[in-house]
Amino acid sequence: MAGVARFEFMHSVLITGAGRGIGLALARHYRAAGWRVYACHRQASAELERIADDNLSLHALDVAEPEQMARLADSLSGLPLDVLFNNAGVYGPSVDGFGSLDAEGLLDTLRVNTVAPLLLAQALLPNLHAGALKTIATLTSRMGSIGDNGSGGHYPYRASKAGLNAALRSLSIDLRPHDIKVLILHPGWVRTDMGGAHGTLSVEQSAAQLFRHVASAQMRDSGRFIDIDGSKLPW
Repeated sequence: MAGVARFEFMHSVLITGAGRGIGLALARHYRAAGWRVYACHRQASAELERIADDNLSLHALDVAEPEQMARLADSLSGLPLDVLFNNAGVYGPSVDGFGSLDAEGLLDTLRVNTVAPLLLAQALLPNLHAGALKTIATLTSRMGSIGDNGSGGHYPYRASKAGLNAALRSLSIDLRPHDIKVLILHPGWVRTDMGGAHGTLSVEQSAAQLFRHVASAQMRDSGRFIDIDGSKLPW
């Protein structure tokens, strides 16, 4: 977005998928905490538009479109970024059992959940270098845990999150010499369109806990697979 003001006196965060759910709750939480928020959305919700102000700007971004990532990175050129929060994700095709899989559904899910967070981190690396906190936080899922998989099924989503975990683990190793933390976070079972109505956490509860994890993270936490309660999850 052209004409974005530079706020040297406050921390800054870019959040993908900020139009609804956990992403919107994160945007509200960071804004209330006095952060400069770059709220990225595929389609802005009325609530996101309502809270936009001088410290919370809206940026159209479909993470499945590399050209849009490039335009976003260009619009933020020279601006320091303390936290990149990769929140955008999809569950994938509703029919996802073995015997009903198709290549398009699998690849579309991988493109959004696995490929996009890595490419966005790559595109915004100069901004993270310039930031003070140097943190990449990414929402994954314990359904991407191979060791914790006792029920099978859900092939596109499980594979995309397992691939994301592997990519972020490598990224944490590669960026450690640059003092950039890579946090791999499970948000809990949250009451969203994806999580369903029976989740144990509201989006506000999940966002508040995620905010605390990111704020308190140390380099020793980089590359760990962290549950919403702070415990370590099995790969």
